[in-house]
Amino acid sequence: MTESTPATSGILAGYRVLDCSIAMAGPFAGQRLGDLGADVIKIEPTTGEWQRHSAAGGARGNRINVSFLSLNRNKRSVAVDLKAPEGRDLLYRLVSKSDVFLQNYRPGVAARLGVDYESLRAVNPAIVYVSISGYGEDGPYRDRPGQDLLLQALSGAMLSAGATGTPPQAAGQYLVDAVTASTAFEAVLAALLHRERTGEGQQVTVNMLDVITTLQMQEISVFTMGGVPQERSAEPHAHVYIRSPYGTFATTDGYLALAMPHLPTLGDLIDEPSFASMDGEADGWSRRDEIYAKVAARLATRSTAEWYGVLSGAGIWVAPVYSYADLVDDEQIKHNGTFVEYEHPTEGHVKTPGFPYRFSRTPARVDRGAPLAGEHTREILAEVGMTPSEIDFLATSGVVATASVS
Repeated sequence: MTESTPATSGILAGYRVLDCSIAMAGPFAGQRLGDLGADVIKIEPTTGEWQRHSAAGGARGNRINVSFLSLNRNKRSVAVDLKAPEGRDLLYRLVSKSDVFLQNYRPGVAARLGVDYESLRAVNPAIVYVSISGYGEDGPYRDRPGQDLLLQALSGAMLSAGATGTPPQAAGQYLVDAVTASTAFEAVLAALLHRERTGEGQQVTVNMLDVITTLQMQEISVFTMGGVPQERSAEPHAHVYIRSPYGTFATTDGYLALAMPHLPTLGDLIDEPSFASMDGEADGWSRRDEIYAKVAARLATRSTAEWYGVLSGAGIWVAPVYSYADLVDDEQIKHNGTFVEYEHPTEGHVKTPGFPYRFSRTPARVDRGAPLAGEHTREILAEVGMTPSEIDFLATSGVVATASVS
């Protein structure tokens, strides 16, 4: 671990991460490391990272938009021009005192900037260098844009749900970005464990196309080994490889999700006598549309709460379909402490999803909210031995930017 790293709390306390990534996948992975106590330093252009200027849903804040705020807590910021020789030298200085370097530049950009793995390994042979790309470091798709929706489309997943003749439906979240972030987070932990055992740093590459493909381990194997094609039915179905009924159904006041019930039992509960003689594993496949239509007609007659009580009480797998407003008010969410709340110096009260893990002795925590661009430039450069006059020179020459919350 890096001796000069400021003391923090958490299971990764003492490790320093340089996060040169933009948008979602890389910053989300860096945030996870920061949540566990790593000293994550966000290296961004003097004008600020791209995500600072692109607000999802138009949710802009005072000085930091919600998108950036949600993906960059527990980080400090150095704003530097890496195209300037002085800026690159500054980065090398930081690399010499760091444990992890995380980037998701377009293929070839890191080499042009002089921050590719070979260049940084020359500065610090023990560095764990993580590169995230859309499609891989090389190959025919190397230069394609690695955008979430495009990767969902290429992955085949969109045709595993819905109905024949309807447009393929994307996930309701940035699925590929989020899973790629978790994969990169796992890769950093594994590479650090290897380094602890051997002293060796290494390069780790993660690409979004492989991530979203391997996420479908079971589904794609059903096709490649079982020979079962993706065949959507006429009625909307939530997963082509799962028997009916499986999906969402309208009630009088909302929607209910229903998953693979025992058909005779379901028939008794919803007053559908034709289900009594049906076999789920046979009819659930061959009569998918018929079963969906009959379930849909029955569930449309009563409220979500009424049907949930009837069906869940009989052991049927069922759940209401929530909005975000329902989710944040859910009793289990409150019990789990799923959301964290804190005060940000420029954005005020923040309520955001917290941590997907629990540690009994080294809990994750929010030590700081997302930084302003260059908010910690002076303090971090001082930590690696630069004098106030040297930092002032870099600031006045435009190589670095600084910011104050006041």
